[in-house]
Amino acid sequence: MPSAPPPPPVSRLPLHERTGYALGDFGLNLYWASISAFLLIFYTDVMALPAAAVGTMILLTKVGDAIADPLMGMFADRTRTRWGRFRPWLLWGALPMAATGVLAFTVPAALDPGHRLPWAYVTFSLMMLAYTVVSIPYSALSGVITADGQQRTVLVSLRFIAAFAGTTFVNYATLDLVGTLGQGDAAAGWQRTMMLYGAIAVGLFVFVFFSVRERVAPPQAQRTPWRQDVADLLQNRPWLVLFVLALVIMVTIVMRGGAGVYYFKYYLGRPDLTGWFLGSYSVALAVGAAATPLLSRFIDRRRLLMALMTIVGVLSCAMYFVPADNVVAAFALNILVGLALGPKSPLAFAMYADTADYTEWRTGRRATALTFAAATFSQKLGGALASAAIAWVLAAMGYVANQSQSDASQQGIVWLMTIIPGLVALLAAWTMRFYPLDDARVAEIQQALAARKNPETTP
Repeated sequence: MPSAPPPPPVSRLPLHERTGYALGDFGLNLYWASISAFLLIFYTDVMALPAAAVGTMILLTKVGDAIADPLMGMFADRTRTRWGRFRPWLLWGALPMAATGVLAFTVPAALDPGHRLPWAYVTFSLMMLAYTVVSIPYSALSGVITADGQQRTVLVSLRFIAAFAGTTFVNYATLDLVGTLGQGDAAAGWQRTMMLYGAIAVGLFVFVFFSVRERVAPPQAQRTPWRQDVADLLQNRPWLVLFVLALVIMVTIVMRGGAGVYYFKYYLGRPDLTGWFLGSYSVALAVGAAATPLLSRFIDRRRLLMALMTIVGVLSCAMYFVPADNVVAAFALNILVGLALGPKSPLAFAMYADTADYTEWRTGRRATALTFAAATFSQKLGGALASAAIAWVLAAMGYVANQSQSDASQQGIVWLMTIIPGLVALLAAWTMRFYPLDDARVAEIQQALAARKNPETTP
């Protein structure tokens, strides 16, 4: 099907388009937040799977899914429809993602606990594959809706405000929904909760499809082999730095999120406050994301990200010294970590779009979806390592589901919540020293690209 000519570029995106795009990440985070915060405890405490086996399963399935990300990116870059390259995938993938999400959080009653692990492997793999089909084109959209760097930062900031709103909703409401919808049956509650989340997500992605437009296209004559796209990416130094950064930061995020449920249930002994704890953290993330456009106006994005990850590392390590009876201090430090960590995602995703510009400026070729897909590969790999590490540490420390934990098990939970992600955050701050694109350099590259496409406008 022939592609329609792209709409003319706009300097400031209309409100309905910015809002429409942002709401898509609310839908994605109905799944991402459920996986990050609750998948481990669902497998260990509801499906009754051994913690070590769960850790290995999550690592293997997420690594397999992460490999699919670059493939999906290359498929999306080569999609040609009258609706664009990326928008149609939101419609094609929404229903499969909803269906597989229900299956992944279903306890097969016909199988005893000793035979449920294969079910977990298959259903979780299918859910993550369906998630990839939607999330990769959705992320790539932020690189083609506008070519303006500041507008991208605004767009991505709004996206992550909605993302953190979705995370807040999931973190605060999920356990209550499971209890209400399950009426005392946790397995039924989880299944029905994911049915509700699936219905909401499908509606949101239909809305995104009709709200946004694709304006930035590759050079018209571009016919690039897949291997050339990969080679271009591997020679893109700014992207390589962000690849490592995404992996490292995701270890911090997923480890703190996944360990938080165990931290409140088994260390602080206040499982009734888990929703408030995770929810307040998500609100802080959203506030941090909302502040990103303002912060980036006055501070170079590279330096800003470096400073913020240093703060996250220091505060996370400080949380180790909070005693089990000081819930207020745990809340306060966690909220401060969220405020500092909130701008990370808007900054990083805006910078991914900059690296796509960098490839086009350097080579004359552009592969927007692959750029974002390979970055998502890194994030998923980091998330897989974090989730697996949580499960393996719990198993090594003698964790027993739904029982009082030993001193060693409690200490492991505290380390997973504080020191380990704190040190990883400091590593992320150090990694940013190698990122070569400051804001001035990005502006030069974008001006050069604009001059290539519209030579009659150059002096």
